[in-house]
Amino acid sequence: MLLKLAGVSAWIFYTIFILLGLVSAEDPYRFFNWNVTYGDIYPLGVRQQGILINGQFPGPEIYSNTNDNLIINVHNSLKEPFLLSWNGIQHRRNSYQDGVYGTTCPIPPGKNFTYTLQVKDQIGSFFYFPSLAFHKAAGGFGAIKILSRPRIPVPFPEPAGDYSILIGDWYKANHTSLKAVLDRGHRLPSPSGILINGRGPNGTSFTVEQGKTYRLRISNVGLQSTLNFRIQGHKMKLVEVEGTHTIQTTYSELDIHVGQSYSVLITADQPAQDYFIAVSNRFSTRIITTTGTLRYSNSKRPVSGPIPGGPTTQIDWSIKQARSIRTNLTASGPRPNPQGSYHYGLVNITRTIKLESSAAQVDRKQRYAVNSVSFVPADTPLKIADYFKIKDVFRVGSISDSPPYKKMYLDTSVMGADFRAFVEIVFQNHENIVQSWHIDGYAFWVVGMDGGVWTPASRKQYNLRDAVSRSTTQVYPKSWTAIYMALDNVGMWNVRTEFWARQYLGQQFYLRVYSPVESMRDEYPIPKNALLCGKAAGRETRPL
Repeated sequence: MLLKLAGVSAWIFYTIFILLGLVSAEDPYRFFNWNVTYGDIYPLGVRQQGILINGQFPGPEIYSNTNDNLIINVHNSLKEPFLLSWNGIQHRRNSYQDGVYGTTCPIPPGKNFTYTLQVKDQIGSFFYFPSLAFHKAAGGFGAIKILSRPRIPVPFPEPAGDYSILIGDWYKANHTSLKAVLDRGHRLPSPSGILINGRGPNGTSFTVEQGKTYRLRISNVGLQSTLNFRIQGHKMKLVEVEGTHTIQTTYSELDIHVGQSYSVLITADQPAQDYFIAVSNRFSTRIITTTGTLRYSNSKRPVSGPIPGGPTTQIDWSIKQARSIRTNLTASGPRPNPQGSYHYGLVNITRTIKLESSAAQVDRKQRYAVNSVSFVPADTPLKIADYFKIKDVFRVGSISDSPPYKKMYLDTSVMGADFRAFVEIVFQNHENIVQSWHIDGYAFWVVGMDGGVWTPASRKQYNLRDAVSRSTTQVYPKSWTAIYMALDNVGMWNVRTEFWARQYLGQQFYLRVYSPVESMRDEYPIPKNALLCGKAAGRETRPL
C-alpha cells in the first residue's frame, strides 16, 4: 500500500529509507502513516477522553507477512510525550524500535517518529499499545496479524474469514485521573467493565456464513484482569498462541490472561440465528460480563436464551487448561522446517534466574517490585545510554538473580546476560492474585507451572518435549511458573508484569543481553532517525 506522507509519495519515502539503510531491500515493505490524537469516546456509555489513531478506537490493524518491513510514521498530536510498543514483536537485533522508555526516547508533542520494524521469522497474533504515562487506559492499542509466507504450509485450511478481537477490562474514569491515583501512592479500584473491540455490552458483532469456518485472533489488551472468552453454542479449536502453532485442542471457553493472544477456529455449524459472544473476568469476587454477537448472515432470529456462563474463581480448571496448550511439533512455523526441530529440552541450562514479585509501601506510597527492586525510569533511555556509553544512568547487576529477601527499594534495575546463553527463569508468586509476565524481544518455552514454592525438584514435572512457546505467561496465586529461554537476541529488553498499575509502579526491569563483539551481525547500530533525549540530547546518531 502506498500512502501520501506529508506531501511526499510513499515510494520516495521508501527510497529514502533504502538509502539510509533502514529497511531490507529483499523483503516486502508496508507503510503506515498514523496521527495520534485525543477524542471523545463512549465505550461504557459515558464520555471519556480516548487516544485515537487516525481517528479510530481501537487503532488500525497491522496486516503483514513473515519478514515484512513495517514503516510506521507516528505523529504525536497529544500535548504530552508518547510512545507505542509492539507486544510480542521480537525486533531481531534491534531493541531500539521496542517503544518502551528503556529503549526509545518519547515522541515530543507536535513531532513525529518513524518506527522501522521487521517481523523477522515471525507468524501469529499480537498487538500494539501505548507504553507511557498510563496511556494504555485511554486506548491507542490495535491488533497485529503476521501471516505465513505463501509457500510455507499452515496446519489448517484457509478460513473463510479472519477476525481480530481485542478484549480488555476498562475504567469509566479518564486515564489522567487513574494516573493521578497511582502517583499519589494509592491502588486503583476494580475496573468498571469489559470491552470487545472498544465497545461495551452488545456493541460488537461479527457476521459469518452458515457452514463456513473462521479464524478469531483474540488478544487481552486490558489493564489487569484475566478474561474468559466463549461463544454460545459453538466450540473453539485452538490453532496458534503468540506465534506458535499449537496442538489443535477444542475448548468451550478459553482463559486469556492480560497481555496474551490466541487464535481459534470456529465453524458456523449451528441453526441460522444470532449467538452471544460472552467475555467475563476471572478470579474476582465481583464478576463482570460483557457480550457481543456472532451473527449468521442468514439469521432468522436475534440472540436469545441466557448468556453462556463461564468459570469464575476456579484455579485448578485454569491450570489444567494451561497445561493442555502445547506446541504442534510437526507443523511449520515461519520457516518450512517443523516447529519441533529445535529440541529445547536437550539444551543444557547455563543459568537459573528466580524472580519474585512483591508489594509494599516505600515512603508511604504503594510500590511493586521484582526481587525487592522497584524500578524507577532513568532520565535517559537505557539502550541509548548504553550505545553512547553514558555513565551514571544505570548499573548492570542492580537486580539480583534470586530474591535477596530484603526491604523493597527503588532503583533503575538492569540484569546482565550473555548472548547465546540458555536460561531457566522461575516466576514465583506468593500473592493471592493471578499474575501475567511478559518479556520483550523473545519467545520462551513455558515448561512448568504448579502450586507452592519452586524447588530444583520441581524440574521433574517439566514438559521438555512440546511446551508452548510464547512471550507472555501467567503465574497462578501462591504458585510458580518456569520457562526456558535461548538468549539469541542482543539488546535491552523489558521484563514486566502485564498488570499495568503494577508495571507503572515499578514491577519491571530490563534484561541487557550483551555481545562483546559489538558487531552488526549480532545487533544493528542505532537508527539514524533515533530521537535523543536526557543525557544523550545534542549527540549525533550516525552520519546520514
